[in-house]
Amino acid sequence: MAAMCLVLSACGSLRYYAQAARGQGELLMHRRDVGRLLRDPATDPQLAARLRLAQQARRFASSRLGLPENRSYTGYVALDRPFVVWNVFAAPRYSVQAVPQCFPIAGCVAYRGWFSEAAATADAARLQAKGDDVWVGGVPAYSTLGWFADPILSSMLRWDDDELASTIFHELAHQLIYVKDDTAFNESFATFVQTEGLREWRRSRHLPPPDGQAQAMDDGFTRLVLALRERLKKLYASGEDDAAMAAGKRREIADFRIRYEQWRQSNWPDDHHYDAWVARPINNARLLPFGLYDQWTPAFAALFERAGGNWPSFYAQVRRLARESRERRTSALRALLPAARPPSAGAVAGDAD
Repeated sequence: MAAMCLVLSACGSLRYYAQAARGQGELLMHRRDVGRLLRDPATDPQLAARLRLAQQARRFASSRLGLPENRSYTGYVALDRPFVVWNVFAAPRYSVQAVPQCFPIAGCVAYRGWFSEAAATADAARLQAKGDDVWVGGVPAYSTLGWFADPILSSMLRWDDDELASTIFHELAHQLIYVKDDTAFNESFATFVQTEGLREWRRSRHLPPPDGQAQAMDDGFTRLVLALRERLKKLYASGEDDAAMAAGKRREIADFRIRYEQWRQSNWPDDHHYDAWVARPINNARLLPFGLYDQWTPAFAALFERAGGNWPSFYAQVRRLARESRERRTSALRALLPAARPPSAGAVAGDAD
């Protein structure tokens, strides 16, 4: 998925808090009412068409999917940059676990977001100097979990109609249900709502189901990356010395590139969608976003089927899970997996490639 959550809260770094508050304040200051823009004859027709679609998706989200009905996505902000924030991921040199970033409201997540690319790059350099693997990814949209009325951003309008509508569903799902310190639960839930919501949205517009080929390629590539991460995890747990682990890390990444090319040639010979991603430097931090969004989506699909496809009933069951301890919640989700359909990987959030 191409959208991630940035929650504004104190985090031990006054500089970070200040830029977060300033960045959010600038969005609020420059927000323009979508209704007024649509009534203004001076509004560019192409922009008006995209905003009109976004408003239709916004109404559908509340009337048909049972998502919050509030002022989110009723305003528009034209940015002077390609992304609204840049997320910084970090992992130790010989670990596939993220260096956690913890916030009072959101809990601990795998990244920290900056409204300035330069500030994000500086933060990444600081972490790299400590010996961590780092990666910086631009993000077109984020959620404040309902603390503010999140606007439609110009960076979101680069997407096609499906991505624009389904991202609104995803972000509103975060506003509906969010569990502190459980990224996999939160993102899998929102991704399921996004995916199922898009199916219903397209059906309501008499459109065919979403293209399965693109999803199949995304799923296959995600499996390749997760397999690489698993091999690196085993290597790092081997007890080898640093020199051996460094050599093994290089070898595993080189082997991954070979496997990717073989997989692409066998399955998608004319599609080079992921070539640029594979060609760029790969480290532990760059692997972190994979799997964050889809670990439990098959479990949520099974829960939705149990609810008879009824959104209020489904949300009630999800809320019950959200109130459980982390251990019991994970156990319940795992128990749902055998009856669930295959997972949907989706796009990798925060990667411009």
